[in-house]
Amino acid sequence: MAETLKKGSRVTGVAREKLAAELKKKYDSGASIRALAEETGRSYGFVHRMLSESGVTLRGRGGATRGKAKTAAVAGS
Repeated sequence: MAETLKKGSRVTGVAREKLAAELKKKYDSGASIRALAEETGRSYGFVHRMLSESGVTLRGRGGATRGKAKTAAVAGS
């Protein structure tokens, strides 16, 4: 996929639809936006926009979260 696109080149028409479909498939299979951006040589924003345009439901952010349960546990000690 990345070898067919030059960095910074405009992606339109059929090529854009094909790229969007490939990104959607990989994202739905668990790939992160950052991983897809690196793989394609595109920016995070470009990949995010392509996924949004193709109707993907974007996942929430991962990592540690600060919830009430953790705060209550600390307060109770």
